[in-house]
Amino acid sequence: MPSPATSRGEPGERMTPLLAVADRLSSELAALRFRPPVAFVYNPLEYARDAYAAYVERFASAPKEAIFVGMNPGPFGMAQTGVPFGEVASVRDWLGIRAPIGKPAREHPKRPVAGFDCHRAEVSGQRLWGWARRRFVTPEAFFARFFVANYCPLLFLEESGRNLPLDKLASDEQRAIAAHCDEALRETVRQLAPSCVLGVGRFAERRAGIALAGMGVDIGCVPHPSPASPAANRGWEAQAEAAIAGCGIALNRPTDRASAARSP
Repeated sequence: MPSPATSRGEPGERMTPLLAVADRLSSELAALRFRPPVAFVYNPLEYARDAYAAYVERFASAPKEAIFVGMNPGPFGMAQTGVPFGEVASVRDWLGIRAPIGKPAREHPKRPVAGFDCHRAEVSGQRLWGWARRRFVTPEAFFARFFVANYCPLLFLEESGRNLPLDKLASDEQRAIAAHCDEALRETVRQLAPSCVLGVGRFAERRAGIALAGMGVDIGCVPHPSPASPAANRGWEAQAEAAIAGCGIALNRPTDRASAARSP
């Protein structure tokens, strides 16, 4: 019997368009199988669905100016909270989301899912959401213009527990994933109608360019905020803002300053 975090269509639940996209993608990806070095696959759209549902219900109203698209979850971000780049403190304290989190079907003992009780911090999420908080003050001001998504919702772990990023999977496995994730990204763009999609890192930029070809959406790239990237450790926020400006998006609008001034 599914836990509350994995159930579908509970009475009274508001099935937003992006939640329907996520449910369909989750089911499609569940049918895929992966070879070593993949040993464990976590799907937070299943066990952390309640938190993801709260995220899209609150913040996925259309239209958006731009969508930030990450590659796939890390073990201490979306894998714990169900929210892209979902560093626990940022999701709980700034986005105001806290929901029951279940467990993946198979859990690595070195990478347990503790949900909002996880005490490990994800630096990438701290940097991205920390920038959004400093720049826009309130999540409402940020999400009035932007949205953050992941290209693929799955976390891959090796037998040792080491994170295996999507771009390190075998090429045929990446193609099998892309067959479903490309369409989910296209549907996300149809729903949110952005003028620009910003891949967070080169892999996400490349996949967005392929998936969204012919849709009339500009594609850009924001450097990935991971501490594994030397460039990200040298002023990531300034680099990100330059990339956003390169997509023709002005961050310092009067409405943004007014919103920040009204915030307590």
